[in-house]
Amino acid sequence: MTLVLAIVIGILYAAGLYMVMRRSMVKLILGLALLGHAANLLIFTVGGLVRGGTPIVPPGQESLVAPYPDPVPQALVLTAIVIGFAVQAFALVLVKRAHQETGTDDFDSLRATDGAPPP
Repeated sequence: MTLVLAIVIGILYAAGLYMVMRRSMVKLILGLALLGHAANLLIFTVGGLVRGGTPIVPPGQESLVAPYPDPVPQALVLTAIVIGFAVQAFALVLVKRAHQETGTDDFDSLRATDGAPPP
């Protein structure tokens, strides 16, 4: 199972980096989303995968009963998902506004508008 996750993480990182290197702003945002998903899977994999257990102390017990997963990676990934969603929403709004102003989402075309006076 860990080997399959390692392969999936590698594919997600490769696809994310490929998308980030493209000239389109929309592809950049999609690439950042893929990189975020790959990082979340990496955190889960490094934290250890345990099936069938919950990191909750049962009633009447003073400690967790093995096997149980580590709750810290779960909390980190949950926080990363929320922050990633907010960043992607903000980036989409910026791309929409830039497209409205310039009529393109190509980074090379946007370089030509740096020194131009407003219309």
